[in-house]
Amino acid sequence: MMDDFLTVFTNFKTILCVCPNCKALPRLSELQIFSSKKTLKDWMDDWQERMNGLEEKINGFHEKESKIREDAAKRAQAQVPKLIKKSLSDHIVSLKYNPYDIKPINHPIDLVVYDGMSDGDVKDVIFLHSKNKAMRELHKSVHNVVENKEYDWKVVRISMDGKLEFED
Repeated sequence: MMDDFLTVFTNFKTILCVCPNCKALPRLSELQIFSSKKTLKDWMDDWQERMNGLEEKINGFHEKESKIREDAAKRAQAQVPKLIKKSLSDHIVSLKYNPYDIKPINHPIDLVVYDGMSDGDVKDVIFLHSKNKAMRELHKSVHNVVENKEYDWKVVRISMDGKLEFED
């Protein structure tokens, strides 16, 4: 039975038809037959409608999802300066630096301010630390190194395997 069907279908490829409208010569196996009469729906039609509806819902979801994510990112970015200011002491907040320009080092200097970094133009680098008698000598030492310009600029790259590579 199956062999007969395959034989018939294969033979459909060898039969050419003439389109009455455009005079094209398609194969019988390539024809898409349409009827002007209304046909009864079967399970395949229902399934196709459901799949189309599901596809539309998925597309609508993706559109909404990207909008929701964009809005959430904007809201989060608006909260960052408030969170940073909340985590900094009142003394540092009163200095009026952009919170994105303040970076923690923690030891021996508490914070470094790259004034103007968020605007793409660092105008000044400021070391901030809390007064601490135990750290006073170390802070003086750091101050003297900067004051006397006894520092180097070195670039270190971390490779994918975690090794440090110094650039010349």
